[in-house]
Amino acid sequence: MGVFSSVPPGADLPMHARDLVRMHEAVIGGGRPRVRPRPLVSRSWSRALSLGLAADGVNTRDSVPLDEVARRRRASPLRHVVEDLGQVLGTTSDTANMLLVVTDAEGVILWRAGSPAVKRRADTLGFTEGADWTEARVGTNAIGTALAEAAPVELLAGEHFEQGQHPWYCTASPVHDPRTGELLGVIDVSGPALTLHPAIAALVETGRRLAESELWRHHQQGLDRLRRTAEPMVAGAGGPALLVDDDGWVAHSAGIAPGARIAAPAEGQILAVPGLGACLPERLAEGWLVRPADTARRVRLDLELGHAPMLRMRSGDVGWVRTVTPRHAGILVHLRTAGPAGLSAEALSRALYGDAEHLVTVRAEVSRLRRLLGAIVDTRPYRLAAGVDLSIHKGLEVGG
Repeated sequence: MGVFSSVPPGADLPMHARDLVRMHEAVIGGGRPRVRPRPLVSRSWSRALSLGLAADGVNTRDSVPLDEVARRRRASPLRHVVEDLGQVLGTTSDTANMLLVVTDAEGVILWRAGSPAVKRRADTLGFTEGADWTEARVGTNAIGTALAEAAPVELLAGEHFEQGQHPWYCTASPVHDPRTGELLGVIDVSGPALTLHPAIAALVETGRRLAESELWRHHQQGLDRLRRTAEPMVAGAGGPALLVDDDGWVAHSAGIAPGARIAAPAEGQILAVPGLGACLPERLAEGWLVRPADTARRVRLDLELGHAPMLRMRSGDVGWVRTVTPRHAGILVHLRTAGPAGLSAEALSRALYGDAEHLVTVRAEVSRLRRLLGAIVDTRPYRLAAGVDLSIHKGLEVGG
């Protein structure tokens, strides 16, 4: 967890915090600081300056109404884990100086937990439920910068863009839906700058892992319920069939081994499922029954590259056409080139970005692609599934 720590090993915390405040004063004032900003901080400050934000104080806060906060809470899967996150924070010995904050994927604060004293201090910054805490609104801060960088972030004192935030530290990590890879929000622990401890980063990471594991447990419970209630329909389908949830996760199968997931079903839309071919999903009370719409079992994909890449699927007499993002088109191109051996996450990161430092982004992109195409793309390693033929027509170049 020291990878994103704001304090160098062996540094004196009060002295380092003062140096960071002087660094901020020098850089914002056009001088040359003795301590240079970390690259992450420099990137964030550049973004804040380009947006015209003021560094000498507190920028105007944007907030959503409390009824909208309540609506977002009800819609957020993180509602299932907030209480557990509070218990994790409660195991520490300095909770009086810690504020736990959970936002949604847009950086809007949905929950806070902490002592009345630390909440009152946060209130003076507008660090309250409903506040938009993105970089675009409040400059460099752990929540907004974690969203911008798609990575965990810890900031101390003068590393914050706004001077009003200099008395604080903040440590944040994005939380993703383990079912889909989608960003759900950010977990943040903040407090007075001189109370920052190396264990805070580990605490936040523990909270992130807890949140994602609890969400996965809820997901598994949902599949179990679906299996118990609808398994007889698969048995009575009279041939190979699948029982899946709304995200395409397989609760039960008969006559086929499809892997853990297919593409997310939608009413009236044909799915391409390796081993089944083209399927027309049938809505159930809690999930979908998926069975072949044609006798052909091979899936043929035709990818046309361009500014708006087009993907065509054929299986027997049925198929579909849909646009994909240039990044998803690039992934398909690299997987076809790799062949049956496939690519690891590190190898795909190098192919797309030129380095192996984008593993989180790669996994999220592949997860989104699998939500669109399902079992057409296998994992561990990433590769095109058996029974899938992909042809590529080169038009304009596809980025990545």
